[in-house]
Amino acid sequence: MIVTVTLNPALRVGYEAERVSRGAANQVSRVSYRAGGRGLAVAKVLHTFGHEVVAAGLVGGSSGEVIRDELARAGVATQFTRITGESRRVLEITDAADGTVTTFGEPAPYITTEELGRLAADYRALMADATAAVLCGSLPDGLPAETYGSLASYAAEAGVPVVLDASGSALRHAVSRRPALVIPGDPAGDPAAVAVPGPGTPAADGAAALVAGGAGAVAILSDGGVRAVTAAGEWRAELAGQHPRRASRDAMVAGFVPGIALSWSWPDTLAHAMALAASSDPAGDVDLDAYERLLPMVTVSP
Repeated sequence: MIVTVTLNPALRVGYEAERVSRGAANQVSRVSYRAGGRGLAVAKVLHTFGHEVVAAGLVGGSSGEVIRDELARAGVATQFTRITGESRRVLEITDAADGTVTTFGEPAPYITTEELGRLAADYRALMADATAAVLCGSLPDGLPAETYGSLASYAAEAGVPVVLDASGSALRHAVSRRPALVIPGDPAGDPAAVAVPGPGTPAADGAAALVAGGAGAVAILSDGGVRAVTAAGEWRAELAGQHPRRASRDAMVAGFVPGIALSWSWPDTLAHAMALAASSDPAGDVDLDAYERLLPMVTVSP
């Protein structure tokens, strides 16, 4: 069983209007609801490939219930820790006339010490049957920067490998707990992220530093491909004519998980992750036929 953890999920509420006018009353023609959060997206992709997966983390209020219901409709099992606060919502307003999207994001709920304690207990119970743990995304208010570090330690105690997709102080605190794979946060929005791969670049130096600090491996994502840096060597995967969209990042992260859980070779792991990212759409849905077609086209080299 693979456990994905999302500590700051969001209910993404989509409004579409024929035309959006600022400072005026706008009639909404279409409404949609979608569970948002890196760990939840990763769980959906893993479920698509037939992996047994449980989405865990923190949810609360009516937004949290809708998030749970959306995942249930997608066939993803959940074991969330409930909080008193309301899970945040992200409002996405689409102007159908010109296609522009305006987004409003609510602040994250405050997490109490008692809720953090219950999260730790629930998570440790899940580790008893887990084959891998995936820790993804930002931390809500009230959670200390070392939260991912603690969760990584609990997984290590249970002999469960950890895939960490985080950034900033949350990443720095967790690296020393020896996660199996670290995927530094989005380089476009995170100055602490490892960015463009290449020998002698700051990205390469940053990845090597993370490996020296305790990470089993570091995956560097870029528009042109993905590179894995380990103490034993480095590999780069590319797919000719394909440039996975930034929205496919979650599918790329999901692609690493089976390799980590089942101890695949790095070439096989990178090929799977690359093909999976290239065959997913911006909503995170995977075209399995496209995946089968693209997988043999991935080139992996030292």
